[in-house]
Amino acid sequence: MKKTIDFIQSMKQNGQKIAMLTAYDYPTARILNDAEIDIILVGDSLGMVVLGYEDTRSVTMADMLHHTRIVARANTECLLVADLPHQAYETPEQAVKNARTLCDVGADAVKPEGNKPEIVKAIVSDGIPVIGHVGLLPQTSEKFRVHGRKRSEALLIADDAKALEAAGCFAIVLESIPEKLGRTIAQSLRIPTIGIGAGADCDGQVLVLHDILGLFDRFTPTFVKQYANMRKEIHRAVAHYKLEVQQGLFPDGEHSYH
Repeated sequence: MKKTIDFIQSMKQNGQKIAMLTAYDYPTARILNDAEIDIILVGDSLGMVVLGYEDTRSVTMADMLHHTRIVARANTECLLVADLPHQAYETPEQAVKNARTLCDVGADAVKPEGNKPEIVKAIVSDGIPVIGHVGLLPQTSEKFRVHGRKRSEALLIADDAKALEAAGCFAIVLESIPEKLGRTIAQSLRIPTIGIGAGADCDGQVLVLHDILGLFDRFTPTFVKQYANMRKEIHRAVAHYKLEVQQGLFPDGEHSYH
């Protein structure tokens, strides 16, 4: 049975950790689905790890719709969240329209960045669930760094999280903040917190799939744990294939029609 908003929220109440990963295509979405990951995020990180952009700001609504539609075809078990890309939620009207189109192609919820309660309220009022996102905001940050080490900045991030909860978010992503701040925010909110570089005391964790599989090598944030090096394995397989073709070993009789 497909996981719901109520189920995700009940996980915090029951002390169960939430596992969230990104997917942008059918094969990897099928793998996450079969592994029964709690939440699949079609993140605008696809701009860097799939589309080759320098940042997430170049990702368009057309990109997000295309990839959300693909992932939705593979998903029967997980809650599916899609990012609202940069400049796709400048006004409540624009935000609702774009959130609705993402849901029309298969998203169960959407995720804008930053403390924008009027945007969240408009989307939620249209019947679309929203995950908030505070701390490091990749769409608008000029430099990727830890946010909230200064007391004033930490207080602002904590206030942003509370404002988003009040606006109607059903969960909040906390990105690149000190572990202590992640713990404080998680304890202060009724809704789940999902950390990415925010410490172990968040109610769940999210990472980019290409990072944990070693498929993206331009940079590796401190908070990323690599669980496999698929880039190395794929390179090995491709090189082996090339060698066998050059040596006339492939195709052999087993891989030919008779």
